[in-house]
Amino acid sequence: RFMEHTSHGDVIKRLKRADGHLKRVIQMIEDERSCVDVAQQLHAVWKAVEQAKRVYVHDHVDHCLDRSANGEGDARALVSEFKEISRYL
Repeated sequence: RFMEHTSHGDVIKRLKRADGHLKRVIQMIEDERSCVDVAQQLHAVWKAVEQAKRVYVHDHVDHCLDRSANGEGDARALVSEFKEISRYL
């Protein structure tokens, strides 16, 4: 089920930044830029995606904990969901 998370706007912004970095990497390789420059841009892509993932997962975990604390949903299902998503931290 879809729930609006407060971080979605930030995550989208970070992923768009990563998309821009990735497009730049492709162009750099096509332009035969130096390996160091390409590696630096690839690192920027990785960091942007990693940070987006972290923000997204943490926000989801916060929602699960809030739902659990408020007595919403099945506790076992929430714990299971928490365990499943925590694999991606």
